[in-house]
Parts: sequence; structure tokens; C-alpha cells
Amino acid sequence: MIPQADADIPAIFVQVASYRDPQLVPTLRDCVARAAHPGRLTFGICWQRDDGESLEEFAGDPRLRVVEVDYRESKGTCWARNKVQSLYAGEAYTLQIDSHHRFVEGWDDLLISMMAQTGSAKPILSCYAPSFDPFDLSRLRDETPWALGFDRFTPEGVLFMRPREMADWQTIVRPIPSRYFSGHFAFAPGVFCREVPYDPNYYFHGEEISIAVRAFTHGYDLFCPHRVVLWHEYTRKYRTKHWDDHVAEKGAQVPWTVRNDDSLRRNRILLGMEDGDVDFGAYGFGTARTLRDYEDYAGINFRLRLVQPYTYENRPPPNPEIYSGDAEWRARATKEFWTRIRLPDGLPAPDADVDFWYVGVHDEDGNEMHRADIPADEVARILAQPRAEFIHQYRAYRKAKTWTVWPHSPQRGWLEKVTGPLEG
Repeated sequence: MIPQADADIPAIFVQVASYRDPQLVPTLRDCVARAAHPGRLTFGICWQRDDGESLEEFAGDPRLRVVEVDYRESKGTCWARNKVQSLYAGEAYTLQIDSHHRFVEGWDDLLISMMAQTGSAKPILSCYAPSFDPFDLSRLRDETPWALGFDRFTPEGVLFMRPREMADWQTIVRPIPSRYFSGHFAFAPGVFCREVPYDPNYYFHGEEISIAVRAFTHGYDLFCPHRVVLWHEYTRKYRTKHWDDHVAEKGAQVPWTVRNDDSLRRNRILLGMEDGDVDFGAYGFGTARTLRDYEDYAGINFRLRLVQPYTYENRPPPNPEIYSGDAEWRARATKEFWTRIRLPDGLPAPDADVDFWYVGVHDEDGNEMHRADIPADEVARILAQPRAEFIHQYRAYRKAKTWTVWPHSPQRGWLEKVTGPLEG
């Protein structure tokens, strides 16, 4: 049981969307155990469960508000997060997480302290948390915070972010301004649950960039924490995913691919990439700022799917320049490049010991300009050709100078890397 709340300590509403996840109870257990004031915590959980799951010692705990759903009836991540937000009951703060985390000691006091350091009336602390393995907790000693950077636009129009280690974090004394929002770690004033509710019509991809923009237009300011607050499990290797279950072969009434396609189109319409007659209602933009205000702040043009070099280099917002029209955007923003990478003979074929290749392109000083991870089946296809080569696509504001291919083993970590000059 969670200790009872102290009336003098502001409450935190912890949002958890869990899909058939055996890490749910360990996450709740660690969240409570590591809090400086566990009595301040209430939990909202959308528990998308199968018949074998149990909340163990948390079953019947009055501090947990649970929407219990047969996993076969689930409609996806954003639908579940919307269910969780409906359980909000006026707590001063809210922490949105997934169901597979571990926490630092005193994480609640730390987040509230960092929020005050922002100087914003409506701050959101959010980033991709550093990783951990629930079967090897040695990574919990990693104290290097991660920040969020631009990765790419997908062909469907979703802006993808990628984590990066925060440089010189030891000298940083307060959270740093950000352009982005992470679905698995966000700390905000509690009223955020009502002011920027999750759109249940979204499925998965598009969730984070849409919330970032919508929050900004509601007057919220985005920040990355400058200290590690929690860790997140990324691999999904031990748990079933929603898209594994919700397929036509398993009798899904609406396959996940249909939900996903509808969601991606909804995201394009919201961000002005595509015309469409959609009334977003409570799931649209606020009135404190506009979509254009966000684009100017972040150096992003959604309609053209371009970003400024300043944004691509992950320099802190707001961006110092505002591009005036399509011609300037096309002339000055990052562009798409294609290059042929020819690999040396003798690279080992992927097997159970190689799960992916890192492929990166770099500038003349060795700085990474773009990264992609190539899965083992694609690696096998490349190496099966008479000459091991492939076309690599990347987005940057100028051509890269070198490439790096770096095989990764789940057992042995990073293997020997190979590098070479780029053509053209």
C-alpha cells in the first residue's frame, strides 16, 4: 500500500498506459520506493491486460485508479493515454510514463525543483530517458542525461526525434529549452491532462510531435531535464506489442494498420501537410500561440517537411532566424542526399550475434550528421550481393564527407567499425 498523502505536500498524478507488460508492477514498486514523499502519489492506469496478469500488492489500493481493459479491446497507445487522463482529479502535477521504468532516489522532489528552475509559468519537462535492461540493472549507474534532437521526417510525414547525450551536463544548472515532447517521460502541471488531452484517434507514430505543437499553442514551454530522473526500457524484447496482437490473422475487427493509416493522415492534416475536413475540437491547437509560432520557434516547416540547419544541429531554441517563404526555406533548409556506400570484402554475415548495423555519415570534423540502424535481414540482403554496397539516404544541410558502418551484437556490444569517404 502507498502511504497516505500529506495535505501540505502537493500531489502528483502518475499516468501509466500498460499493454500486457510484466514490468508494470516492478515499475509501480520502484516509483513508490524511490519517491521522497510516496504519500503524494496517485496513479492513473490503463491496464490492457491478459488473463494471467495481476497487480499483486497494488490490487485494490485506493491510490490507484485503474481502467481495466481486455487487451483484445484496446485501440492503441494514444487511446490508452486518453483513458488515463480521464482519471485525473485535480492533482498539482502530473508525470506521464510508460510501464517499464526505474527511478532515481527522490525523483519527485527533483522534478518539482527543476520545474521551478525553468522560470516558466507553464513548463513541461520531457525527454527520452536513458535506457536500462530490467534483467541487468547495472545501467542504472548511468547519470548522463539525454536531450532530444531532430532525426528525420518519415515518408508518412511524421517528424522523428532521436536521443543524444547532453554535452557538458555537469556544468548545466537548470533544464534546457527544447522543441520536443516524449510520450514516455513528461512532467507538467496537473491541469495539462485537461488542457492538452490525448487524441484517442491517434495510434502511435505522430503522438509526440503533435503533443509538442499542441502544448506549445496552449502556452506551455518545453524543457529537457538536466539531470537523470528515471530510466526507460526500449527494446520491447520481452513483451508483446499492440501491433503483434491486432492483426487480421488473429481476428482483429480493426487491424492496427488501418488505425495507423488513419492516424498518420490525421497528423498530416493537423500540422498542415495535407488538406482535410477534420474538426479536431479539444484535440486541436490552443489559442495562446499558433502553429506558425511553433514553426518559427523550432525552425521547422511541416508543410515542406524541412528544418533549418540550426535545428538540425540541435542548437537550443528559439531559433534566431525566421525564413520568410517557400523559396527561402528550399534554398536554406536541410535537404535530402543520396550516396553509394561500398563496403570492404570480408564483413561477417549477420547471425544470432548481430542484430543491426549502425550507419552514420559525418562532416569533415567527424561530427555525426545522420544516423540509421539497418536491421539484420537488410544487412543479409546487402552482403548477399556480388559486391557489398548500398544506397544510403540522409537529410542534412550540406553533403557529408565520410560514412561509418558499425555492427552491433546483443551479446558482445559494438563490434569493429569500418569507415570510408563518401562519393561525390
